[in-house]
Amino acid sequence: MKILDEKYQDWVSSKEIIDSCGISRATLNNYIKLGIIQKPVVLKPREGMEGTKKIGYFPPTAINRIATVKQLKQEGNSVVSIVKKLKENKVQKEEKATTTTATAVVEADSKRLDNKVYADTDQKVTISIDDIQTPAYLINHKFEIEWINKAAEELIFKKDVKNIRNAESRNIFKLFFNWEFNSGIQNWQSIIDFHMSFVKSKNPRDYISKIYTDVTNNEINLLENAYDRVLPLPKEPIRQSFMTIIKNDGSSESYRIYTSFFREGLLFVYVPANSYIEEITQFLSGRENVIKDLLQKRLPTMVSFCVLFADLQDSVRICAELPPEEYFELINQLWKTMEGSFKKYYGIYGKHAGDGIVYYFLKQQNSNYLINSIYCAMDIKEKMERISAEWKARKKWYNELYLNIGINEGLEYFSTVNASTSMEFTALGDSINYTGRLSDLARYGSILTTKNLINTLQDEDRKKLRFGIRKKMEDREVFIENVFSRVTDIMHNDDMRRGKFTDIATLSITEVVGMNS
Repeated sequence: MKILDEKYQDWVSSKEIIDSCGISRATLNNYIKLGIIQKPVVLKPREGMEGTKKIGYFPPTAINRIATVKQLKQEGNSVVSIVKKLKENKVQKEEKATTTTATAVVEADSKRLDNKVYADTDQKVTISIDDIQTPAYLINHKFEIEWINKAAEELIFKKDVKNIRNAESRNIFKLFFNWEFNSGIQNWQSIIDFHMSFVKSKNPRDYISKIYTDVTNNEINLLENAYDRVLPLPKEPIRQSFMTIIKNDGSSESYRIYTSFFREGLLFVYVPANSYIEEITQFLSGRENVIKDLLQKRLPTMVSFCVLFADLQDSVRICAELPPEEYFELINQLWKTMEGSFKKYYGIYGKHAGDGIVYYFLKQQNSNYLINSIYCAMDIKEKMERISAEWKARKKWYNELYLNIGINEGLEYFSTVNASTSMEFTALGDSINYTGRLSDLARYGSILTTKNLINTLQDEDRKKLRFGIRKKMEDREVFIENVFSRVTDIMHNDDMRRGKFTDIATLSITEVVGMNS
């Protein structure tokens, strides 16, 4: 491709703009997308430009344009307001006219900027959390790291944090007391103070003594002194702070730290103070996409939890008896009604299974997670009875609608999985598998749980519950309270389902039937 008009001889290449303006290539692409500068004319490189077959050229006014943007940003203007101001400027109209002429003399399929494909103007120039090359990490409201990148592990914590599977061991203050951190950074106390400001903004001083389980008296004293020194930081969508980290070898690095506040926790992104990364602020502004991106990448964590499976009994038969629209109406009514129960008792939606639902109750979310799972099950059972009565009256049928429920507790790895249209939480291990089997075993809306769960309850919680085993005595059924039974012992020899439950045959279980008066 040849330059067809000498007027392009004065135009500047993308490389010259990047070097003279001190911006990244992604920022340049973003400026083009936003209309701050015009789309480049793509031509062969000038003499002396090696390593690329084509390169983008811009009018000389582009450099002044970018300088204006940087000045407006230093004055506190947002990207949106800058674009608006520039659109009101006559200079942009002149550049648009130049664009029309320039694009007429280049090949229609030229879409490369330097050696990199440039996105069409109807495509969005974005970055993801994986594109952040400076230190960054997400902490939850217990100040435990939920996500961290390699730069933060190497430059801040000097430790492979990703391989710490126990969430409490990833408490950020616990990591600050590790020898790896202390041996690498001289002013570690300043970093503790910075993070303590966020603790103080939402917690009283006595929170320090229980900030993590095995906190020592010396650590409590250091953290309490930091708490007394700092001021609480107000909650805001994105906060910018400055900090210099002094290494033990005497070298230092100053950072501009962006902190984003989310319902799920706090995201910290460290950007070297002598550089300005436009994409970071733009990325953080898209709050919904940021947290979705982060939660998809949260670290698998070994946690204590309860899991609840609920499945509609005889769903195949009910589906066959109802018109399709009514069956889906019923299913949607069930899950919408039950959602309120799960929210009430701090349940977290898990991986969906057919006509059933899965919810998790995490110890780290609520210390009453064990009894909450049982209360939630009883609440669901009561609501289900009302829904069944409503449909019996509506359809004038004799069908009873039941949700059969299994509950179990365990200590397993917990994380997220990406479904095609959503993000789901899931856990791995026998605790999950056994719960699903209990839901299959339960009949007529019963709530089955394990002996381990009942025995793990606090005494006062256990005494509130009515639980036991149903036994057949000759021609009648008797409910024996406060006992457990192996699965194999409550199934009759002629039960067609016996073979289905061989994997939990020796599991000791009981049925929760209500509350003691």
